[in-house]
Amino acid sequence: MRRILIVLLLAILLLPAPHKNKPELFGPGPLLVRIRPLPLSSIDASIRTVGALDYMGGWQLSSPHRGFGGISSLLVDSAGQVLALSDSGTLMGFAIPPRPESRHPFIAPLPVMGKDKHQPWWAWDSEALTRDPATNRYWVGFEMLQRICRYAPGFARAEACRTWPQIEAWLETGSIESMTRLPDGRFLVIAEMGMTADGSHDTLLFSGDPADSATPAPIHLRYVPPRGYRPTDVVAIDDRRLLVLNRRVTLQDLFTATLAIIDLPAAPRPNHQLKARTLARLAPPLLADNYEGVAISQEQGQTMVWIVSDDNHEFFQRTLLLKFALRL
Repeated sequence: MRRILIVLLLAILLLPAPHKNKPELFGPGPLLVRIRPLPLSSIDASIRTVGALDYMGGWQLSSPHRGFGGISSLLVDSAGQVLALSDSGTLMGFAIPPRPESRHPFIAPLPVMGKDKHQPWWAWDSEALTRDPATNRYWVGFEMLQRICRYAPGFARAEACRTWPQIEAWLETGSIESMTRLPDGRFLVIAEMGMTADGSHDTLLFSGDPADSATPAPIHLRYVPPRGYRPTDVVAIDDRRLLVLNRRVTLQDLFTATLAIIDLPAAPRPNHQLKARTLARLAPPLLADNYEGVAISQEQGQTMVWIVSDDNHEFFQRTLLLKFALRL
């Protein structure tokens, strides 16, 4: 019975609805992040491999700042600088591990356009983050508002936002969960609960900036996740290969996650199936939690995969950040 109640509680927390633990608005400022190293396995510290991933390190993160946590997406550079985004429109910057040359850790709310000042603070359910390294512009996907916004370099201001009818057709409680920009300038967006009749997830492939009013309508594709899982984030390795993070909650294991890879066809056509091939599964006794964000970085020619969990600002969940070397 206790496990059933826990699963029901977690299911409620996964819905993007306002609840008492989401932090209310606050201003930008410094951020103290406490970092505690963790082994990959709770029963065997010698385990360093899971599937196609080699464990490079894992940390439990905490902070006395009330706005810290709830991380749903992240970006990481080759120096270990992390830019994380919570599901309440909060940016957090810090380094893993901290180095003398690291930028000062900070926490700040996303900038908002004047016309959106009326939106309640809890409506900014920011679930996806991606970036163009050439222009240093960022894009954020908002689940409840069902829109995609583009931000100026350094998140100086919100430049443009657009709501697509294809995304408005998705459930507010399960729309934009995963988004990435491909190196060639296309964008891929996956719905968490926008499932088609065959159980696959509605996926949109944009030829350009989805926040730009001039961008044409996207191509509808279908993402087929590992059985029983739902996508929570996606990141592009290159123009054809993408990594998808997937989540499941069960009575037996509570949270488990899979990292899968999908291949885009050279000439995508409507309703093409993007079938996931599982690369690794994170389940007890390995570090397991509510994993919602995935990012990649390059270190000496090696692709590093970073996975982060969303603690929902609950005392019984954790903010975990894991780092793996990818073998393909």
